Amino acid sequence: MAGKVFVIAGPTASGKTALSISLAEHIGGEIVSADSMQIYRGMDIGTAKATAEERAAVPHHMLDVADPGEDWSVAKYVAAASACCDDILSRSRVPVITGGTGLYIDSLLSGRSFAESEAPELRAVLYGDYDRLGGEAMHARLREIDPVRAEKLAPTDRRRIVRALEIHALTGMTMTEHDELTRAAPPRYEAVRLVLGFEDRAVLYERIDRRVDGMMAAGLIDEVRALLLCGIDPKCTAMQAIGYKESAQYLNGDLSREEAVAQIKQASRRYAKRQLTWFRRWPDAVRLDRGPSVDAAADMESLKRKGII
Repeated sequence: MAGKVFVIAGPTASGKTALSISLAEHIGGEIVSADSMQIYRGMDIGTAKATAEERAAVPHHMLDVADPGEDWSVAKYVAAASACCDDILSRSRVPVITGGTGLYIDSLLSGRSFAESEAPELRAVLYGDYDRLGGEAMHARLREIDPVRAEKLAPTDRRRIVRALEIHALTGMTMTEHDELTRAAPPRYEAVRLVLGFEDRAVLYERIDRRVDGMMAAGLIDEVRALLLCGIDPKCTAMQAIGYKESAQYLNGDLSREEAVAQIKQASRRYAKRQLTWFRRWPDAVRLDRGPSVDAAADMESLKRKGII
């Protein structure tokens, strides 16, 4: 086991950034982002990325490590983030893994290995086959070699179907076999998991709405316009992020500004519900369910009372 880390997770707009900075300052830590969209450069407002002042207070890692046109896999994230954590630990400091992407966090902590593709030509061929033959045909191809994995995927899940076929072609193992093999691996880190939440779900939704209004006032539309003017494909993975997809639709004339804002708020609330569902799977997590107000100092006092820090 590589060492002890802290995890601060929770739904969007739950106050993760403020608490992570307070905790890192208190324990001699450095923050490792676990957000699938904060890895992208030029996507600051819509991802609620830590500000320059916040990054100056505590070292941050895994922000701005990719161009928006890149398509990052979980495997690529784990390889980069684990290197950050190991470096932090080697300097006798503590990684504070912070974010709302549950799959990234679980994969980073688990110690699972990933068969990362080194054959972009193969992936391109498989994507070409999917586009030419259709999702049903490719889903049927996957079902022949890995019926268990196929049962979990819809024919429209282009990326995961291609990935499963790619793994089989490269390793001779099905994705199911690979997952079973790696699931037995010991955890990579000893983790103290903190999950932020609210006693009343309505408080979270109100915070989400206010955050979206703040993002619009801060220039989210202009941020998306700049990305598009740089040649970023509106269909790429990064531009499917909540706030970016709807803003691009507004700029394209498909939505009014009011419709875009309403859809961003609705999509954010739905995403928060999925995040809450994911983090409920952590039975050993310390849960901080706050009242109507959120205060990092109060959260820190709660952690002290619980004997966590």
